[in-house]
Amino acid sequence: MKKSEKHIQVLIADSQFLITESLKMVLQNDGRFLVNKIVTEKNDLIEALKLNNTEVLIIDPSLVDIAGFTEINEIKSGFPDLKLLIITNSVTRKELLEFNTIGINNIILKSEGREEIIEALNALVNGKKHYSNELLDLLFESNEKKFIGEETGQLTNSELEIVRLIAEGLTTKEIAARKFISFHTVISHRKNIFRKLGVTSISELIMYSIKAGWINTIEYHI
Repeated sequence: MKKSEKHIQVLIADSQFLITESLKMVLQNDGRFLVNKIVTEKNDLIEALKLNNTEVLIIDPSLVDIAGFTEINEIKSGFPDLKLLIITNSVTRKELLEFNTIGINNIILKSEGREEIIEALNALVNGKKHYSNELLDLLFESNEKKFIGEETGQLTNSELEIVRLIAEGLTTKEIAARKFISFHTVISHRKNIFRKLGVTSISELIMYSIKAGWINTIEYHI
């Protein structure tokens, strides 16, 4: 980071000492971020947001006595320019959907490693969504009811594109680079495709796709 560039001001709200210290170290080693304060209670959090020029809030709502989604939505509404990253030990499908409803789309688990944390922060500061891979699976499962009564094999445009890239012989890493999404997101898409089509291998996927007319044998690279 150049000396003329400003650090991204970060506030961490969590009462787990090892988590907060680990996050602080990861962010400082990255060089772009500056942790201006760590708080463990809601009142201190609100006061810090008022006094400090915080750009990013990393928070575990359950550990700073925030009572439900109403209060976290009030924080989000009260500081509209604030970017929120939820970091949690666990989250239910219902809670994920509640977060989505109030416009919070950057959520990771505390079990994630340094690279995943930095990837999540990069997405956050660039206005993109990011979820831990396990949470993406939960979101996909939450949409299963939408497919009740529909024919097996009804894929989204994004999923069809991934099928075609697989048929071209691209690896998961290459597909992620081509589509500008994370490696884990491609894996989750692939799991979802396999589930919808009822296939268990790449060869079965290719044969299904050829029969469905999504690709032809010329596109299929062995």
